[in-house]
Amino acid sequence: MERMYPPRLTPGPLPRELEEHLRGLITSEATPTIPVEAPFDATTIGHVPEGGQSCVDKAFSLAREAQRGWEDTPHATRRSIVRTFHSLVLKHRELLMDMVQLETGKNRAAAFDEVMDVASTARYYAARAEKLLTPRRRQGTIPVLSSTVEHRYPLGVIGQISPWNYPLTLAISDAIPALLAGNAVVSKPDERTPFTALLVTSLLYDAGLPRDIFHTVTGPGPVVGGAIAEHCDYLMFTGSTNTGRILGETAGRRLIGFSAELGGKNPLIIAEDADLDKAVDGAVHGTISNSGQLCVSIERIFVVGSMYPRFVDAYVQRLQSIRMEAGFDWDVEMGSLASQQQLDTVTRMVDEAVSKGAEVLTGGRARPDLGPYFYEPTVLTGVTKKMELYRHEVFGPVVYVEAVADLAEAIVYANDTDYGLNAGIFAARDTALAAAPLIRVGGVNINDSYSATWGNIDTPLGGAKDSGLSARHGEEGLLKYTQTQNISEQRYLQLRGPRSLKRKTYASLMTAGLKALAVMRR
Repeated sequence: MERMYPPRLTPGPLPRELEEHLRGLITSEATPTIPVEAPFDATTIGHVPEGGQSCVDKAFSLAREAQRGWEDTPHATRRSIVRTFHSLVLKHRELLMDMVQLETGKNRAAAFDEVMDVASTARYYAARAEKLLTPRRRQGTIPVLSSTVEHRYPLGVIGQISPWNYPLTLAISDAIPALLAGNAVVSKPDERTPFTALLVTSLLYDAGLPRDIFHTVTGPGPVVGGAIAEHCDYLMFTGSTNTGRILGETAGRRLIGFSAELGGKNPLIIAEDADLDKAVDGAVHGTISNSGQLCVSIERIFVVGSMYPRFVDAYVQRLQSIRMEAGFDWDVEMGSLASQQQLDTVTRMVDEAVSKGAEVLTGGRARPDLGPYFYEPTVLTGVTKKMELYRHEVFGPVVYVEAVADLAEAIVYANDTDYGLNAGIFAARDTALAAAPLIRVGGVNINDSYSATWGNIDTPLGGAKDSGLSARHGEEGLLKYTQTQNISEQRYLQLRGPRSLKRKTYASLMTAGLKALAVMRR
């Protein structure tokens, strides 16, 4: 098949100032390597080292040594590095998007989403890290007699394991607050999308980050990821729920912190008082973004009452007009699935549902005429509990729709899942505000499918139930990488009272004091 890459990506994809950084990260032919494929045409675009236990050991040894100096680096210096990195990401956005598309097969707009996320995250935490880490005075047990200050210090070396579907965002956005908090990071990108991670790491180095503070180790997940989990002082993981459980067991045994964004079977509710055009646009966005290969994409749509036929007709027509293509044109609305494995999974789950009675309203087939892993946006109806995709994540552009009698029933169906990551609701404002808190997920989008909650970085975002632990974004997204220290001073009189005071008398006086504090709301 003829290559579809733009001329600037062949044969030398990197500008001169970045090429040196990456050249040293690719091993010689004598070293075991892993081929990296371009989903647009299934050709090999390069190789990366097949790292193992010894690579991880060395990375952690170097990172631990360097972290001690990084922890003592002034906040202003760390902030300056991250702000310079922010500028470099925007400066090299075209190159970053090219690399993301090459490795994932996604469309241009989805690649830009990653650039925007990284820049926004860097800007947000650079502006807030010092304040979050500054010792904070807290209320003592008894006014005047005691005082307390909350201190924060870095945990050490953070382990990060990121997936293939967002190789830029998830390779670096979670690491930025960890670095600003004074930690070092050892990161494992997915072996299918390592070049994006290596490229953005080179921008961190260009921004002034000491090299041994951030290490990227490429290699197979069970080997490299497992070794990172055994070494790190805190583990950040994004990926499947099954893998999250395995890593969680390791973290629990080692008594280290663990943050995980896992799978989702995300619902979208369309109320009778929704704006139809906005609901259709939002549903399409939630279906085809990143070809449906994101944890927060919409896979279930519940439409209330008389809205059902109008919504379904318009939704299906819009999906049938989607422009799919292998290429770098901004007008392409949906790209390829990422691999043969993803195509096989999507095909199997849709075919199994159809064989058991589900009806295909649109899509339902691969498109090898466009590229080896393309699959049409697919809408099913009549999906029942005996079908695998009723409860299990498809991770592709596949949605099933269901009519419900009222909003209360829609909420019941939305909550009928082991997952709890993301949800959307299209409705009049008062309707949506009343319903949203009743949906048991980490983030609910009103008149949007997923981007509103993801884009609001000031609010923590995580998963409920089988969708994860802890959260990224907001204060928690940085403070989770720190250890809290309570330093308290007792003045004049010990809490246990003077030795000369009888215990019963002391208890009576303290009881009266506690009552007084309650009246004063202290």
